[in-house]
Parts: sequence; C-alpha cells; structure tokens
Amino acid sequence: MTNDPESKPKKNFRIWVDADACPGALKDILFRTANRLEIHLTMVANAGMHCPKSKWIRLELVPHGADAADHWIVDQMSPGDLVITGDIPLAARVVEKDGIAIGTRGEVFDDATVHDRLATRNLMEQFRSAGVETSGPKPLSQKDVQAFANSLDRWLVRQLRK
Repeated sequence: MTNDPESKPKKNFRIWVDADACPGALKDILFRTANRLEIHLTMVANAGMHCPKSKWIRLELVPHGADAADHWIVDQMSPGDLVITGDIPLAARVVEKDGIAIGTRGEVFDDATVHDRLATRNLMEQFRSAGVETSGPKPLSQKDVQAFANSLDRWLVRQLRK
C-alpha cells in the first residue's frame, strides 16, 4: 500500500510505527486517527500485515534482520515526527534526531525521559545476562491502551495548534 505521491501533507509531521510488535488495539487507534485528522501514517514491518486502504496510511516492508525497521524509521523520519515504539533504543535514536516517541503503554519519550529509561533497560539487560531472573513485561491492559490513546491525543493537540 503506498501514498498518493501527489498528496501534499497538510501537517508538518508524520507518524511512524514500529509495527511488527505494535498491538492490534493501538494500530486500530492509529488507523482511525490518521484518517480522521488526515495525517500520514507509515507502518514499518518485516512481514505483511493488514492496513486499511487509505491515502493517509502506508505499509513499508523492510528486510528481515536485527533492527532493520528501526534503522529504516530513523533514516526516513524528520525532526518533529512522532514514532510509536516499545523499543527503548529506537526511542533514544528518535529523540537524538529531534523526534518524539510514544511507547505502547503511553510513555512519552523525549529528551527529558528517554535517557533514564534507556539506562534502566540496559541495567535490566545486564542483570539478565548475569543470570538474574527478571519478569518480562505484563500483558497490555485496557488501562495501557487508554494511556496510549491519551498520550497520542495530547501530542496531537499540541502539534495541531502550532
């Protein structure tokens, strides 16, 4: 699925989604938002997935491989763009490029927050490498979906007022 190349964005930002691990409930919110507000939304994945037919929504398939989608998103995004991801290292790269990332549980990753989250993630990874058992993430709850929708809405309101 591709965007109409003649279609000029009405907004000065785009939304990029690290789509392989993005929960379906969040994809539905993003699809509705893109169409309602006429915002370009690009789903980036290594495997095909369903995307509604829309001039605002595009699926970009990238080769399989470690962090292929992450690299593609960072290469394509512009400062001021929004990236949806649960991947803290990707969120840090987005922030370095003057973007904003929202996590799948509604966390907003910006310059003020992403470095602490990255340090915590790296520490937990060191614990796991040393054989310390850590619990994995909890399943996505309805409260998480609502927190995501609220964070997305707050970000969009700020952007659309500019």
